[in-house]
Amino acid sequence: MEITKKDVLNQIKKAKEGSQTAFNFLLDHYWNDVYGFLLKRVNNEYEAEDITIESFSKAFDKIETFKEDFEFGTWLIAISKNIQIDKSRMKNAALHTQSTETSEEQVKKIPDDSPTPEDKLITKQNLAELLNYIKQLKPHYQDVINLRYFQEMSYLEIAKELDETLNNVKVRILRARKLLSQIITENHSN
Repeated sequence: MEITKKDVLNQIKKAKEGSQTAFNFLLDHYWNDVYGFLLKRVNNEYEAEDITIESFSKAFDKIETFKEDFEFGTWLIAISKNIQIDKSRMKNAALHTQSTETSEEQVKKIPDDSPTPEDKLITKQNLAELLNYIKQLKPHYQDVINLRYFQEMSYLEIAKELDETLNNVKVRILRARKLLSQIITENHSN
């Protein structure tokens, strides 16, 4: 099924209202575009992934400012390009300051509520089998899955533990759950 501009605008509207499903849709739909763009710019998978996560975090944080006259993908790419340029400047200047500040109001935009289908899969899976699937994730995704589901830490506790912004943690967990769900689905369809 092809996704139209109208579908995207509808999901943006829902995201502005705080819909977790809409945020997931936007993340899934635009992840490869943003990640691919950054990978070409930085030539480093981990750096591209980190900037992609930060880009979505910032975009979701500022989703209220998005104007529907523009393409959402172009807006995301512009955000990611600016973040990448800032990171390059900081790297070149050897500055180690955190560039994202979020207010409590903005943090509430990506809710931490009831169990998702991925959460249900996680709790129902055989632990040994699940751990095997988790080991297939990149280490930074393994870390957030471990902290969230095995150590049962809140998003805020994980942010403090990893010295990351709350929104970065939320986006990383969204992405980790998506990748883990894909791994589980692929293994169960074989």
